Amino acid sequence: MGLPFWQDRGKDPNISIQENNSSTTIQDGDAKYTAAEGVNCNAVTYQDASGAPVETDSPLGYSVSFWTSFCLNINQMVGTGIFSTPASILNGVGSIGLSMIYWFIGYLLSESTLALYLELASYFPSRSGSEVVYLEQAYPKPEYFFPTAFAVKHVVFSFGSSNAVVFAEYLFGIAGSSYTNWQLKGVAVATYTVALIVVGLSTKWSLRIVVWFGFIKIATLLLISIAGLVVLGGHTRVEDPMINWRNAWEGTSQASAYGATNAMVKLIFSYSGYTNAFSVVNEIKNPIKTLRWSAPFSLFLVTVLYMLVNVAYFSAASRQEILDSKQIAAGIFFQKIFGTNGASRALNVLICISAFGNLIAVMINYSRMLRETGRQGVLPWAKFWTSTKPFGTPWGPYVVQWAITVVMILAPPAGDAFNFVVDLAVYPGNIFNFLLVIGLLLIRRRRSKLNLPRPEYRAWSIAIGFALLANLYMLAAPWYPPATGANGGDVSFWYGTYLVVGIGLLVGCGIYYFLWIKWIPKWKGYVFRQTVLEFEDGSVAHKLVKVPVVEVSRWDEEHDAVGRLRHRTPRQSGTEVEQK
Repeated sequence: MGLPFWQDRGKDPNISIQENNSSTTIQDGDAKYTAAEGVNCNAVTYQDASGAPVETDSPLGYSVSFWTSFCLNINQMVGTGIFSTPASILNGVGSIGLSMIYWFIGYLLSESTLALYLELASYFPSRSGSEVVYLEQAYPKPEYFFPTAFAVKHVVFSFGSSNAVVFAEYLFGIAGSSYTNWQLKGVAVATYTVALIVVGLSTKWSLRIVVWFGFIKIATLLLISIAGLVVLGGHTRVEDPMINWRNAWEGTSQASAYGATNAMVKLIFSYSGYTNAFSVVNEIKNPIKTLRWSAPFSLFLVTVLYMLVNVAYFSAASRQEILDSKQIAAGIFFQKIFGTNGASRALNVLICISAFGNLIAVMINYSRMLRETGRQGVLPWAKFWTSTKPFGTPWGPYVVQWAITVVMILAPPAGDAFNFVVDLAVYPGNIFNFLLVIGLLLIRRRRSKLNLPRPEYRAWSIAIGFALLANLYMLAAPWYPPATGANGGDVSFWYGTYLVVGIGLLVGCGIYYFLWIKWIPKWKGYVFRQTVLEFEDGSVAHKLVKVPVVEVSRWDEEHDAVGRLRHRTPRQSGTEVEQK
């Protein structure tokens, strides 16, 4: 592979360039970087050699088009949030006018983070897995630390119990029947099992289903938006559609700091999912060209529809009716427009569609992230995580998601325990999101030092600053006590318990890492080195092997920076390298 832009940099005595038949390696002190080009695009992926090897030809195929990536984002963004959170946000900020401004601020926050993902994807255009890859490459030292910590977090919290339970609740609503707690759990498990079958049997068809659900969701929000404009025009049974717009700022002074903070958290949750398609980058032909249009378009369209839907809600009912009602905002709207009987059934159908589409999109996203985690080498049974046999889908990650979700549906009782576990999954993710912003700056610095080419997309500095402040806010905001006191919020015990436990889990990951990678090897006289495993379906992964200290020099001479033998026959597999 010719890399002429390194020639001038090769004069730097601290940087050396080595090329052989299998790869190109740049060494800067102790750091080693490799270059590889995937089939999905002409851009070269330059990455730290300790990262999972680039799969030049994706075993999962190339079924992700512009509209597929667009709908992957739509399906994860549009779940159940837009039907329920408008009332919560209004309650937090106090007034209709400020509520609408909050929705626009949510768009700006999301757009700034999206710009970061586009630049990060430009650096690694042939790696799927989004933040799994970006954190791995942003923080290569201590070696394997971030892959280990993120692997534990991601495997433990890869459940979709909330959406499955919501789907089950509204399915009973459509049937018009009551249910026991165990009946609800049974339907939720059955729902998730159906979703497993859908995504597990065919990558191509599961992605087509994502597209169908995506357009159904857009049509749903468009219908509500159009109905809202009809209401605003005075052509329905609503007596005074302008009641909230004559004094849109009424109630602003009643907002509390906790309410405003809680509203922002719910708002960010409502927009989450605009980076979903970045988990399948290596399955997209010309990924950056595709994503730089599909991702911002999906976010912008959802923002416009969200704001129009809010206009519909606030035109159909007064501010006080929305605040006093026990129904979700969408429920009030449908009742005002269609009457009690029609409203309930129509709303339940729409929420079921949204919940199941969201379920499928999240499963696809998590499966790619789990698969990439398994390819890094820090998890046992690399073939289980990586292989796409027998259906060309990542069955291992799907089964793990299914198993953990079933446990999370069946084990915790309703109420405090369930809410606590769901909240617990959020805060470690906030920490990693903050580190991702810092990581982008670190990657920029290293690439500049090595004189690597500029990425196809580069985020504006103002977007980075905005994303940094937003993620700092998300780290600090959950610590603010609820208005009802320390034992308030979603649980009956101390509101910050999930925060402390979440941080404790990450600290536990750190302790485990130093025991596994540092202290025990030093005590037993070996070090970890990586080797490459190549499977029949074309999947490629790393595996960490124990090399006695006395044999390290010979191992390093025989293997390149990635972990392949320097002189091997074309058919020699990574497994054979490991056994040799």
